[in-house]
Amino acid sequence: MTMDRINQVYSYLNENVKTKPDVCVVLGSGLGSYADTIEDAQVLDYKNIPGFPVSTVPGHAGRLVFGKKHGVNIACMQGRVHCYEGYSTAETVIPLRALIKLGVKKLLMTNAAGGVNMDFSPGDIMLIRDHINFTSLTPLEGPNLDEFGPRFPDMSYAYDKELIAALDAAAKDNNIPVQKGVYMMLKGPSFETPSEIKAVRILGADAVGMSTVPEILAAAHAGVKSCAMSCITNMAAGILDQPLNHEEVMETGAIAADNIKTIIDGFIQRVG
Repeated sequence: MTMDRINQVYSYLNENVKTKPDVCVVLGSGLGSYADTIEDAQVLDYKNIPGFPVSTVPGHAGRLVFGKKHGVNIACMQGRVHCYEGYSTAETVIPLRALIKLGVKKLLMTNAAGGVNMDFSPGDIMLIRDHINFTSLTPLEGPNLDEFGPRFPDMSYAYDKELIAALDAAAKDNNIPVQKGVYMMLKGPSFETPSEIKAVRILGADAVGMSTVPEILAAAHAGVKSCAMSCITNMAAGILDQPLNHEEVMETGAIAADNIKTIIDGFIQRVG
């Protein structure tokens, strides 16, 4: 049972983590280096935490880092697991739900995404103002986990306006241009076809990816305030006359990493 694994992870963390986190930052493909800046860091490998799902994707270090940043108790997930790795949607949010039980009240998600909006360019940073779940997958299906939230959670404010404003202010204070838009999740692991990207654009998405939405759903269910940003690592299929590959995602993520770390820093200072 998923709840058993959540409790297993929580019990291990509760017994072993020195600094209980108030804020969780999930670091996507190529963005894990931010965790290296945490003070008084305590590092736990996913594989050593009982019940914890382990990432198999290049660019996801598979480590949970606890400590302080600007006086704020923080947990950083260096990498996440995805449905396309063979995990159920409920399994993908086991780490987050355990961290919520541990005390997390605010969540910042980051990801690598393909640009769908024709005004975007690789290397752009997009603050997510809403999402479209095109997979129809949800970690909330099955028996409701009453300990976390209601059977039918409201998603009107899944992306908290105050937290988005904190990201925006952090970017502006450091002269980092950002885009704002709608993120659409598709399951993957194949990149989308050109025709699928045309459909995605018609439906109102500005960027497309294979993650983030399950965690946002789980956070909203539990009443945890959330926000998210995408690193536009490539333009989606059919926009440029070139093939897509994960190496490009990693390379562009590394180039944008300094700006993303700066924005995360300013965000932590504002919301801690």
